[in-house]
Amino acid sequence: MTKSFDTINPATESHIATHDYLSEAEVEKRIRACHDAFRDWRLESLENRGKIIKTIGEKLRERRDELAALMTQEMGKLLKQSKQEIDLCAAICDYTAETGPDVLASEDREIASGSRGRVIHAPIGVIYGIQPWNFPCYQVVRYSIANLMAGNGVLLKHASNVAGSGQMIEEIYRDGGLPDGLFSAMIISHDQSDAVIDHELVRGVTLTGSPAAGREIAQKAGKVLKKTVLELGSNDAYLVLSDADVEKAAKICTIGRTYNNGETCVAAKRFIVADAVYDEFKDAFVKAMEAVKHGDPTGDEAGIGPMARRDLRDDLHEQVEQSVAQGAEILCGGKIPDGDGFFYPATVLGNVKPGQPAYDDELFGPVAALIHAKDDEDAMRIANDSRFGLGGGIISKNVEKAVKLAETEFDTGMIFINGFGLATPNMPFGGVKQSGYGREHGGFGMLEFTNAKAVLVLSE
Repeated sequence: MTKSFDTINPATESHIATHDYLSEAEVEKRIRACHDAFRDWRLESLENRGKIIKTIGEKLRERRDELAALMTQEMGKLLKQSKQEIDLCAAICDYTAETGPDVLASEDREIASGSRGRVIHAPIGVIYGIQPWNFPCYQVVRYSIANLMAGNGVLLKHASNVAGSGQMIEEIYRDGGLPDGLFSAMIISHDQSDAVIDHELVRGVTLTGSPAAGREIAQKAGKVLKKTVLELGSNDAYLVLSDADVEKAAKICTIGRTYNNGETCVAAKRFIVADAVYDEFKDAFVKAMEAVKHGDPTGDEAGIGPMARRDLRDDLHEQVEQSVAQGAEILCGGKIPDGDGFFYPATVLGNVKPGQPAYDDELFGPVAALIHAKDDEDAMRIANDSRFGLGGGIISKNVEKAVKLAETEFDTGMIFINGFGLATPNMPFGGVKQSGYGREHGGFGMLEFTNAKAVLVLSE
């Protein structure tokens, strides 16, 4: 295999850094160091673990500007959104530190007369995370902080184009007081990654990526009987119901489609609009999307930056062209701009129907699929007509009706009413169907990789 790779600034196509892959011996050393650190960390009190995690949050805030600048340089998101991401990550540290002792506390249970039992949430060991590039800090914090709070050790394989961000996060964790070796950001190849999954000291695997990657990782982990948590993306539907405030809806949907350059798993992607407001919404939405300009992500004028890599832009454009060839129409955008950088304009596709990539697949970039529904009931049917189920939204003046639809009809993991949302530390994050399984945040992530151990005292 090649021994190194370069990272490239997607806004300028200029070289950032060269990174070397770890040797096989160094990978083995890191895994064993993580396991050795875990052996001590598992015995730390929940309160002491929480103090260190709280300090990690403080260190993230201290290095916010430095890490945000690197994240924007490596993957192209707007600088202000990089800073927002780090604020969220620090909040996750605070929430985990504050609630972890209660979530993970042992529970006494009476099991029979003269007998008693205790449920222990015991850490299981080294947890391996394979993470993507679109949220370079959040994707790491989301799984690692919960598992560190649970008492596990954590290994990371970050996406190669944000390798520098991964290395800086490891520094921040260490500066926050985490024991040496307990968290390791390893720069490794896919073949080396497979060997990590197989390693006898690795007890669980978590992945954020595509359904294809999820199937591959789940199969590899399943062969060696290791639990997985998978977050696999989606083509989230936002429903604009017949009573919606159209101007408000257009604003929400524009933010939902263009935030993070449109490169977000839990993002608004399919816009399903009831006939009663379809024409009005279409005009307002296209106007709002046309006003979103791409440009320098470090400046103040651009609404979106570049896509993270050239191949990702090419793939997105091919999905647009295939959809058009199958009957969709470009209402705005849809053309690769001239000049340096991997930019793609905010785009709206109309006349989107089943069988088109814009209807069936995930468009991981600033391209919106506008879908016409007969009425509110038909809109809900179309929303669920998907192999994915990560997030979604409902826009309606009748909040109680929207909540009822979300609770009883919407077959997805997270539903946002009258707004666009991403992640909240105290609410579960995860999906159903081909969007994966398992949950993070809201306390759920702290329990995913623990052993609910039963201790029974049958007589005193």
